Amino acid sequence: MTVKSYLPLCALLVTVLFTSLKTKAEVKLPQLISNRMVLQRNTDLKIWGWANANEKVKLSFNDRKFETITGSDGKWLITLPKMKTGGPYTMTIEGQNLITLTDILIGDVYFCAGQSNMVLAMERLKENYPNEVKDDNFPQIRNFFVPTKADVSKESLDLPKGEWKLASGKELLEFGGVTYFFAKKLYQKYKIPIGIINSSVGGTPIEAWMSMDAFKDFPAAEAQIKNFRDTAYMNSLKKQVLPMPGKTLQSSYVPKTWHKFWMPGYWADQGVRNLNGILYFKKEIDVPAGMTGVQAKLFMGRIIDADSTFVNGIFVGNIPYQYPPRRYNVPANLLKPGKNTILVKVTNTMGKGGFVPDKNYSLQANGQIIDLRGEWDYQVNQVFPKPSYSPSGQQIIQPIVAQNSPTGLYNTMVAPAINYGISGFLWYQGETNAGKPKEYAKLLPALINDWRNKWDLGNIPFLFAQLPNYMDVDYVPVESDWAQLRQSQLQTLKVPNTGMSVGLGAGEWNDIHPLNKKTIGERLALWAEKLVYGEKNMVCSGPIYRSATVQGSKVILNFDHVGSGLIAKGEPELYHFAIAGADKKYIWARAKIEGNTITVWNDSISSPVTVRYAWADNPDGANLYNAEGLPASPFEAEIK
Repeated sequence: MTVKSYLPLCALLVTVLFTSLKTKAEVKLPQLISNRMVLQRNTDLKIWGWANANEKVKLSFNDRKFETITGSDGKWLITLPKMKTGGPYTMTIEGQNLITLTDILIGDVYFCAGQSNMVLAMERLKENYPNEVKDDNFPQIRNFFVPTKADVSKESLDLPKGEWKLASGKELLEFGGVTYFFAKKLYQKYKIPIGIINSSVGGTPIEAWMSMDAFKDFPAAEAQIKNFRDTAYMNSLKKQVLPMPGKTLQSSYVPKTWHKFWMPGYWADQGVRNLNGILYFKKEIDVPAGMTGVQAKLFMGRIIDADSTFVNGIFVGNIPYQYPPRRYNVPANLLKPGKNTILVKVTNTMGKGGFVPDKNYSLQANGQIIDLRGEWDYQVNQVFPKPSYSPSGQQIIQPIVAQNSPTGLYNTMVAPAINYGISGFLWYQGETNAGKPKEYAKLLPALINDWRNKWDLGNIPFLFAQLPNYMDVDYVPVESDWAQLRQSQLQTLKVPNTGMSVGLGAGEWNDIHPLNKKTIGERLALWAEKLVYGEKNMVCSGPIYRSATVQGSKVILNFDHVGSGLIAKGEPELYHFAIAGADKKYIWARAKIEGNTITVWNDSISSPVTVRYAWADNPDGANLYNAEGLPASPFEAEIK
């Protein structure tokens, strides 16, 4: 062989060798199986992953050794025997490579999901719970936050990239408030490590969290899911347009002068109607010398939707959406004695824009406070055309939003976790489904059964938060979608081994994201004490309506969870009971506690057929509690 012919052969051999090494798959683990994880005690533990086909995988944990061979698809799974509470431990997994995981605990794990109220972070709550944020140090409480990812076409093999965090220091701020206070209460009582898997996405419907199997009794959604998996159908949506209606929003008019505005408030209520766009708000304030030379704090309440805020022309902060409170640091050298200017640029794309009432609007420094409520100036900067129309005058069919569509979040943020052992589920959701509240009475049980079937752990506890009070107070009996959804949640307690924390008293009339997450979390923990930890005599709920009978013109109501007795909290009598006859026209009723029952009546109704309690979006004044201080659930009782 000549040198000339030998060189290409060497190059070929090197290439083949390099390619062989490059394609040899290393052992890979799912995101949940990682450093600082909490594994579920007292249950068979599944550890799984991926490697080459037919590759031997060895695992060492807690002084025990295990091994398996991967399947033809490269997947492997090793089941560890039941283990008691303990740790920290180290785990090694070996195939072509060696993985070492450290600081592993064995305790109780909860899979938590829902909308933004489930994931609302301690960082947002730090001013409500300053002592907890500053002092709490519970490294045996751990949280895995699942980043948002959605897909309606197929199930993912793994969760999006994440890591386990400890309830200590800055990492504590990343915990959801509800789940942190839930875990803290349990850990302080039982001293068992708690692992939280928080898989939640704001503004999402329950249907997005259910698997395809859960929709067998929902044919419309089932058909929609089949379309999602049809590539031709999905591509066709991109091409559909509809003719534009004749009337459109004019976008050319922009005022050149400043006008008066009363802060807080919405511009639609102050003469600027049917306008989505950009407005500037300006206020001059007198700052005393004692507030200068130090860092100040600017509180701008809550703004719908996005804001950018400036002090004396210098940018101090912005938030791109409506829900977080505006709390901006003002540098020490920015304020000056005398006149100072605050300018807020507000962008709104839908609904009523402006400044939410009953929030904190103030400038604070050196122990002094300037109230920013009152008269401001505003100017319209830009008016948006309706966003659903193209410049050519055609309405564009909006693309499918996967995270709001059936199976869209189950596929990516639930399915990849079903091998992971857990003690139970936590669920805080319903706001997005309030438009069809009766349907929720079927959807929530379907989700519960779906998840229990997928995890294959029997009827493990499923704990959920009932929607709290929210929106304006009504002073006469009304129909209410939020009340109807609470009724659907209440009915779900018929599903075995479920628990519901009543949210009354923990809401805010002007904020769909109330900050009192401690109350919700601790009420959920009471249910866990009963259903997970076997505290059979635990009073875990306020009064729950059970049955009703009629005696003449009066209705006698019976309750579960009366605890040490029924009480009218803070008042000499009960409020927020309504009664109706056959015409279903509700009027306020008298209500009297008699032992563990309540008698309800109105002298103008001789033949009552139905009673409601706390039936409103925001049933302010509803005061039926048990002696343990837990509120009764709203309910509707039909007498048959």
